[in-house]
Amino acid sequence: MSAATIDRRLAGQRAKLLPHGRSHTKPGSLLKSQIPIRTWAQWDNAVPGFVEIDLVGHEGGAASGQYCFTLTVTDIATGWTVNRSVPNKAQKHVFAALRHVLAVFPFPVIGIDSDNGSEFINNELFEFCLEHRITFTRSRPSNKNDGAHVEQKNWSRVRELVGYLRYDTAAELELLNEIWELDRIFTNYLLPQQKLIAKVRHGAKVSKTHDRATTPHRRAVADPAVARMPVIRMNAQYKKIRPAALSRQILALTGRLEAIATAKQPAPIKPAVNERWNHTSRRFSHEATNQPSRR
Repeated sequence: MSAATIDRRLAGQRAKLLPHGRSHTKPGSLLKSQIPIRTWAQWDNAVPGFVEIDLVGHEGGAASGQYCFTLTVTDIATGWTVNRSVPNKAQKHVFAALRHVLAVFPFPVIGIDSDNGSEFINNELFEFCLEHRITFTRSRPSNKNDGAHVEQKNWSRVRELVGYLRYDTAAELELLNEIWELDRIFTNYLLPQQKLIAKVRHGAKVSKTHDRATTPHRRAVADPAVARMPVIRMNAQYKKIRPAALSRQILALTGRLEAIATAKQPAPIKPAVNERWNHTSRRFSHEATNQPSRR
C-alpha cells in the first residue's frame, strides 16, 4: 500500500480527531533558570492567593491562522476561578488579560504558577511579579500533573461551556468575555467543589478521600488567611445573585456564540499550496530529466 493510499484510507479517521483540543505551549526563554519549579506535591499548605494559570486554544481543530485563547486562573486553596479570552497568545494580550484577572480577584494574588510557555515565561511578567512581590514559579516541562488544578478547570469551566469550535473574530471574542464575566459569579458563588484531602495506595489500588463539597466563596470566607474587607465584598456580591436569571443569561450567550461559529466558513485544515513554487519545481525537474547524458 502506497503512502498516498494510506492517507486516503485514514482521512475519515483523522478527521474525527480534529475537534479535540491541542497543546499550544512553546518553550520559553533562558529566563526559566531564574524561575523556580513547583511540583503538584508542593501545594499542600497553599493559602488563598496562590494561583495556577494556563491557556486554552479555540482553534476548532485547525491550528492555522489567528484564533482566540482563554486564560484560566485558578486559586489552589479555594478553587476560585476566573477566565479571560484574548485574540491570540501574544505576550502583550496574555499579560493584559492576567492583569484584568488579578484586578477582579476578591483577594490579593501572592503567587503565580505557570507552564513553560513563552507567553508566561517572559521579562514583562517576571518583572511585574518582582515589583508586586508575587511569587512566580513554573511547572516541570512536559508534566501536566504539576498544573492539575487549572487543567481540571480548563475542562469543567471552559470546554464544557463553550466547546471545541473555532473562535477567531472580534464578535466571538467579545461574547467569550461576556460569558466569563457571568460564569465567574456562577462558578465561584453557586457551584460546590470537592477537594482531595488524602490518597492512600494499597498495591495497585488507590483510595482517595475528599472533603465536603463547598463553593469557592464559602471556602474563602471560612479561611482565616483572607482579610475582613474581601469577605465583606464577597458576601455583598453573593446577596445580589439571581441564580435562574444568571443561568439563562449564560445559556443565551453560549447559544449566540455557537450560532456565529457554525455559520462561518470553516478554517482550512492545511495552508494553501504555493502553486507558483510547484510549477517552478516541476520545470527544473523536467529540465534535469531531459538533459542529455554525459556518457
